[in-house]
Amino acid sequence: MKILVGYDGSNSAKDALKLARDHAKSLDASIEVVTSMVKANENQYEAVRQAERGLEYTKALIAEEGIECDTHLLIRGFSPGEDLVQFAEENRVDEIFVGVRRRSKVGKVLMGSTAQHVVLNASCPVVTVK
Repeated sequence: MKILVGYDGSNSAKDALKLARDHAKSLDASIEVVTSMVKANENQYEAVRQAERGLEYTKALIAEEGIECDTHLLIRGFSPGEDLVQFAEENRVDEIFVGVRRRSKVGKVLMGSTAQHVVLNASCPVVTVK
């Protein structure tokens, strides 16, 4: 079994990672941790470096439990929701874990919602954690 965790460093993403870790341990599954950035250029070096540090943190947290884990920083020009859904399809992921943030309905309409996109478009089960 393969589990994908959408990770952006937020508290809800950390909670989703911990729940996915527990789930993977009980099912003897592997974990793919994905951070998505729409674009990166020389002015965003620090943002890329911060994303890489976050992925290093996730790999260490998962490794403590002896779970197989790969991390991926995706900079493919897609929104994070699109990236997660596409990555899951390309890599035959069985389950996706994403953190959700509280946001008003108007905020979701104006800014979109990664979790909402994943829930509506993923071809596998999605677990949301707040």
